[in-house]
Amino acid sequence: MSTTEETGTRSGVGWAVGGVAVVVVLGAIVRYLEQIVPDLTEGTAFGEVAGAIEYPVYAIVLGLLGNVVLTQLGVREKLAGGFRTEFFIKTGLVLLGASINFAVIVSAAGPAIVQAVVLISVVFGFTWWLGGRLGLDDKLRALLASAVSICGVSAAIAAAGAVQAKKEQLAYTASMVIIFALPSIFLLPAAVGWLGLETPVAGAWIGGNIDTTAAVSAAGAIVGEEALQIATIVKTTQNALLGIVAVALTAYFAFSVERTADSARPKARELWERFPKFVLGFLAASIIATVYIGAVGSDVARPSISTVNDLRTIFLILAFVSIGLEFRVAPLKDAGWRPVGVFASATAVNLLVGLGLAVLLFSGFSAG
Repeated sequence: MSTTEETGTRSGVGWAVGGVAVVVVLGAIVRYLEQIVPDLTEGTAFGEVAGAIEYPVYAIVLGLLGNVVLTQLGVREKLAGGFRTEFFIKTGLVLLGASINFAVIVSAAGPAIVQAVVLISVVFGFTWWLGGRLGLDDKLRALLASAVSICGVSAAIAAAGAVQAKKEQLAYTASMVIIFALPSIFLLPAAVGWLGLETPVAGAWIGGNIDTTAAVSAAGAIVGEEALQIATIVKTTQNALLGIVAVALTAYFAFSVERTADSARPKARELWERFPKFVLGFLAASIIATVYIGAVGSDVARPSISTVNDLRTIFLILAFVSIGLEFRVAPLKDAGWRPVGVFASATAVNLLVGLGLAVLLFSGFSAG
């Protein structure tokens, strides 16, 4: 290797390290904001809203602001090697599995599984169909359909790995999830009161419709403890189906969407290579956590699980900051209003079908 090449390599590594440093600094600011803003605004008109704002909001906003600043300074492209979105997000999602105890699902397995399977099938199918009718790119509509029907950003990430979507498409979908999830934290609990829903029905409706687990917890807590328990079980059941959807999308895109008449039939090895491996880590973490809690008891296990959850949050913060730093508007300009229309329409269908299923399956149900 020549001296010039060595210098270039060292320079590239230096810029990549600088990029990681930018992500970490912005992530630290996000962590600070999510802890300090609710305290500073407590008792004010903004206090209730501030307490419900989740870290993805701070992270993506700061990432986008950092994107603008670094672009104006002319160094964003040089630092981009340190914006390790894929590594951060996959690590965070594997750790997420540790908070999903399959023993909890079993306590309401029947109605929760029926609701999850029917709701995911109907909403995913509707979103995929409408996206096709409006001419959306297959990869983008796969992300939108997965996000709105399963578990928001986590499902979109799994789908992105399965269909090999562009980072801009993932960032766009993540933005849609957050934009729609935030008002749902307050609107759905208010609607529960307007409709006079039973508490278990309210919890099932919230768990099946809000696209992020943290927002589900926030909305469920507003309604009450029993609603929170049911909402968590339903959302957990949907999360557990993430791997199945990822496998199905991997197979569909390999065998149908991206296969031409002249191309060879995809082999099992190709499907394995394209399958998002972190999903297996996600499932393994869930199983390990379930076995561990069963062996030592929830009180003993709680500190360890809490530590894992804190690590998960840190990695997801770094991932969302990186998404903001990597976001590009230009590749999505041609999409226009159509993705927003698809997501909004699918959300409406999700609300209506989810309400019907919640009333049918959880009326008279008791979490105890």
